[in-house]
Amino acid sequence: MRTMLVRVKDTFDLNPERIIADTAYGSGPMLGWLVDRKIAPHIPVIDKAGRTDGTWSRADFEWDAENNQYICPEGEALKQFRRNYSDPDRGPTGKGVAKYQALKLTCQACPSKPKCCPNADARKITREEHEDARQVARDIAKTDQYAVSMRLRKKVEMLFAHLKRILGLGRLRLRGPNGANDEFLLAATAQILRKLAKIFPAPQQMRNA
Repeated sequence: MRTMLVRVKDTFDLNPERIIADTAYGSGPMLGWLVDRKIAPHIPVIDKAGRTDGTWSRADFEWDAENNQYICPEGEALKQFRRNYSDPDRGPTGKGVAKYQALKLTCQACPSKPKCCPNADARKITREEHEDARQVARDIAKTDQYAVSMRLRKKVEMLFAHLKRILGLGRLRLRGPNGANDEFLLAATAQILRKLAKIFPAPQQMRNA
């Protein structure tokens, strides 16, 4: 995807407003790359932060970007560092995965501990380097336009599946770029004729009087 977008930008000076793709493209680095280029990612986010045991997930904690901390549902802060380091190498790097943790004494006295961290002394949360871009994709997923994008994506994927399974393009038979172009052109023509046949049915023959 990156190579195609860069080539289109360099060759035609075109930059798409949005990209529609499946979950395979929903990684943090990919979403960060798109958001940095002002391209709206209409892509499901790869997110493994959810929990299946009924306890609070990361989505239940509010991100406080100004203070670089999370706020739990009880109003307590989860910080990455609780003191200033004179050595910048020991401070936040902005790369990789950052870990945020609440105070042990605070969690031990919290009435919601069974819902938060029943098997740990204190609650910990990790935040990826491209979490801001991931949140952009999550917010887009709540819009009506995203639902439209997902319907369009399924239509395109169905066309590719039809090319591969029905029209036999799982493997090309002709060699070279020109041969590949001829095969795809013929296959696309067959798809279009198939659609036209559904839209405009053959006229019924006139019965003899």
